[in-house]
This record gives sequence, C-alpha cells and structure tokens, in this order.
Amino acid sequence: MTATRGLEGIVATTSSISSIIDDTLTYVGYNIDDLADNASFEEVIYLLWHRKLPTQNELAELKRQLAENASLPQEVLNHFKTYPIDKVHPMAALRSAVSLLGLYDEEADNMDEASNYQKAIRLQAKMPSLVTAFSRVRKGLEPIAPRTDLGFAANFIYMLTGQEPSEIAIEAFDKALVLHADHELNASTFTARVCVATLSDVYSGVTAAIGALKGPLHGGANEAVMKMLSEIGEVENVESYIQTKLANKEKIMGFGHRVYQQGDPRAKHLKKMSQKLTTITGETKWYEMSTKIEEIVTSAKPLPPNVDFYSASVYHSLGIDHDLFTPIFAVSRVSGWLAHILEQYDNNRLIRPRAEYTGPGMQTYVPVEQRS
Repeated sequence: MTATRGLEGIVATTSSISSIIDDTLTYVGYNIDDLADNASFEEVIYLLWHRKLPTQNELAELKRQLAENASLPQEVLNHFKTYPIDKVHPMAALRSAVSLLGLYDEEADNMDEASNYQKAIRLQAKMPSLVTAFSRVRKGLEPIAPRTDLGFAANFIYMLTGQEPSEIAIEAFDKALVLHADHELNASTFTARVCVATLSDVYSGVTAAIGALKGPLHGGANEAVMKMLSEIGEVENVESYIQTKLANKEKIMGFGHRVYQQGDPRAKHLKKMSQKLTTITGETKWYEMSTKIEEIVTSAKPLPPNVDFYSASVYHSLGIDHDLFTPIFAVSRVSGWLAHILEQYDNNRLIRPRAEYTGPGMQTYVPVEQRS
C-alpha cells in the first residue's frame, strides 16, 4: 500500500448530489451558474435532498416545514447564556449547540428514513436561529424569534438585526447560500459521511462536520480574508502588503483550491455582488482592495480566487460580524451535509481506509528494569 497525502485524487464513494467536472460545479446536474442566477436557496435544499427541483406545491410545503421548525428549545437559548461569551468563537458555540439540540429531539436516535428526514428539516430550519441567537446573546441582547412570513434568507437577517432586510440584502444573502450549499466530497462533508457510516445519528454527523468546517483551511478562510482586508486598510496599502506576503512565501487566504485548476466558478457571482453592495454602502474600498489583490496574486502565480475571497466583502457589506462568516457557511452547507448523510444511510458501508506504516520494524519487548 502507498499513501496519498490528504487523499488527493482518491475517489472514496459514489454520489448523485453534486459534481466538479472540468472546473464546472453542478448540483444534481444543474450548473451552479444557472442556479445562482435563478434558484432560491429553498429550491436548492429541495434539489439536494430529492434530486429534483420542486413544484410550486412542493416548494411551499418545504417552506412551511422550515418555518414551523425554526424555533429553538428554551433550554438551548438558556445554555448560550452560560458560555464564556468573551472567549468562545461562534463556530465552537454552534458546534456545541447542534449537539445539544439532539438532546431535545425525541427522534434523535430513530434511524428509519422518515425520522431521519424530519431531523434534516429540523436541523436546516434551526441553524439560522442558532447562529443569530448566539450573536445577540453575546451582545447582551435577547434572541429574536423567527417569522413564518419571511423566506430563509430574509429570516436570517431579520433575526440577526431585528430589522426588515432590503431586497438587495436578501438577494445577496440568498445567492451566497445557494453558492455554498454543497461541494462534492469536501472535508466537512467527508467528515459527516465518515461519522454516520458507523450508523451514528444525524446530530452527530452534523456536529462532526461543523468541527471540520471550523478550520481556516476550510470554512474559516472567509473570516481570514476579511482579517487580511482589515489589516491592509486602504487600497494604496495593497501592493506592499501582498508583495511582502509573496516574498515571504506566506499563504494568502482566499486563493487556490485543491480541486479547481482554472478557477472556482462560484467566485465570479460573489465578486459581482461585492461590487454592487460596496457601491450601495459607500465602502467601495473593500471591493477595490479585493480586485487589486486578485490582480497581484494571479499575475504572480496561477492561483485564482475561490468562493471565500469575495464572500468576505459581501458579508461585511451586509453588516455581519466577521467571526460569523464561517457559521453562515454552516447555515448553507448543512443542506449539503444532510443530503450526503441521508445518501450515506441509504447505501451504507463503514468508511475505514488503511494507513501506510512508516514506523520501526518488528521489535521485542524489554522489561522496564533492563531498558537503558
């Protein structure tokens, strides 16, 4: 056996959910460009879970189920108030809260298909409520209950800010959710599938996935991008900052991808939205800095921007706290995690790879008193 570091190029399973072929991302065969321009996030959830776009009635039923299941148990809301607010990262809070939700779900350990689907509905519906509730509690504010008359994207912004979101804010956030929904066998999705392949429960699978997404080489990259932009501060500082990074061979977050060779197809949609939003807010410097960074980096090395790069300035322009960027990624990606979890259950086999051993050869035990 010969090891492949990071499992690069290894095909670990079959799936009918999403694909990346010749730098084209599809969800169930639909090009991401088509979906980003036309589909709502709720349509994408249905597509990933059912492998088809919903009819009007099917979409209305999904929206009803999500709205009816968005509220959180009071015990979970109370638990947020016990967290070390000044120290805990929102991703750590989200990871713990999702695990806690499982304690208050009577079907948590029911493994039949209908029960697992209902758990998927409940988790998808409650993720925005978890993120927004924690965000408010840590600021000394009371959580805002979800509204049944708002769509998924609008409800998130409303629960976060307490204000009716503008149409452009809803459009931007909904598009970001669509673009982040699934991405084949990425690190967090693979983690979820490994977990539930043991026939562990849905809550365990999603909790494990959140743990993987938390890392800066996965979901945490968008937060790191905004940190970089904030450090640069102004457009005139970009050249010296990036050239110094390149000279020191330091990683520049938001560039390159393990799978894409010619560029992440999702990035262009968020680039357009970044330009639009920063113009509306009067803070075009975030977009201008980003495009200048892209120009310098791509001229120095073949590393086009990925989805994280422009999502940072989009979320910032929506007034979202920077450390909430990765939890928002989870709010979207849980739709893909759940699709993969349900698919894994449908045709399960324990995921158990091997390792190439590189330690010492056969050794003989020596009693402790004889060891030097």
